[in-house]
Amino acid sequence: MKDKKVLIIGLGNSGKAAAEAMVGLGASVYVQDSKSEDKIDPQLMTFLKENAVECFLGRTPDDMSVFDMLIVSPGVPLDLGFIKEAKDAGTEIIGELEVAYRTGKGKYVAITGTNGKTTTTTLVGEIYKASGRTTHVVGNIGVAVISKALTTSDEDWLVTECSSFQLESIKDFKPEVSAILNLTPDHLDRHKTMENYGDAKAQIFANQDSSQYCVVNYDDKACFALAEKCEAKVVPFSRKEELDFGAYVSEDKIVIKDEAGAVTEFCGVDELKIPGSHNLENALAACAIGYFGGIDASVISEVLRTFAGVEHRIELCDTIKGVRYVNDSKGTNPDAAIKAIEAMKENIILIAGGYDKNSEYDEFTAAFEGRVKALLLLGTTAAKIKEAAEKAGFTEVKILDDMEACVNEAYSMAEPGDVVLLSPACASWDMYKSFEHRGRHFKECVSRLER
Repeated sequence: MKDKKVLIIGLGNSGKAAAEAMVGLGASVYVQDSKSEDKIDPQLMTFLKENAVECFLGRTPDDMSVFDMLIVSPGVPLDLGFIKEAKDAGTEIIGELEVAYRTGKGKYVAITGTNGKTTTTTLVGEIYKASGRTTHVVGNIGVAVISKALTTSDEDWLVTECSSFQLESIKDFKPEVSAILNLTPDHLDRHKTMENYGDAKAQIFANQDSSQYCVVNYDDKACFALAEKCEAKVVPFSRKEELDFGAYVSEDKIVIKDEAGAVTEFCGVDELKIPGSHNLENALAACAIGYFGGIDASVISEVLRTFAGVEHRIELCDTIKGVRYVNDSKGTNPDAAIKAIEAMKENIILIAGGYDKNSEYDEFTAAFEGRVKALLLLGTTAAKIKEAAEKAGFTEVKILDDMEACVNEAYSMAEPGDVVLLSPACASWDMYKSFEHRGRHFKECVSRLER
């Protein structure tokens, strides 16, 4: 990277880490962000100025042909005019994940899918750590890959949550084990079609070979179909069927049948602490990733039995006057929210709404029957979701101004045995910096309720 002219586009978590790394590697670094300087982290601005990094803030460079490389942050669409200009000029355009892979050390486990990425990545990270391997949990989970990759050894493992945005810009990235958990509509405002979205996800195994493994959901036919293009050894997992090879449920136990037909038993389904059928799928995937990654079955079994889940994904925040308050802010699309509703089962006061990713909400509202007793909406999609709910015959709907109003309204109508569930079915960007910010605000609002 030394002396290369590198333009980093977007100064969020990923862009900041990339800028710091590129300066350290001796590149000639430039940065661009749509925000003005007063909206950028002051500490980052100090770092950029101290290292003579030229900043294009609130504007784009006049001549894109002068750069050798563009490192594009995941949230930045690749079809922007000035990025296309650079591409036409022959500039290499990659993301922070690709840069980390090229410039750093370590072995990769890579996990993608529409839903369940964070839970599965965290669980796999715990399995790898418990095995005694030096492990870093990175990627879309909130820790930039390059922030760890430049200080790892060849024997370190980077368990990496990969979004479709990160995967669409890889070139050489090659994990030892990859996984695609599921494939349902999401981010269609960015990818436009499900085919494009699936193609982006399939990039996770694009460079793998027959010595490596790709774990894929057998029950999700659209997801499993992606593996037809895969050169790695495909390991299916299934919640619904017994398989000739792969991870599945047999007599209410998680098992794996290997290439030789030998069956290894791990733990009982009822021993898992993470609720819902979707979390059983996450556990099956994590089990397969660990097993085919060479980790002892006893280690995997122990972690499966003790893992309690992650923040913002069906997280029990509090119980007040017999009412449970559950934070599922990570439910950023309709399918994820449906899974949370199914896990809670019934007597749900649901808080939903947020930024519209061009999703449809008919299946989401159809899942309310027999489960959701009231729907409280906020954000830019509120009217769209209300319309879908009423179309499904569900009329217990209120649109409110903000999270605090929703939590207070839920508190006033809740009865002992009810669940107040935040599962937005939408992104957070209309009202919050991130789903984590939204989830924390929900918990703050709950903490202020009268006991």
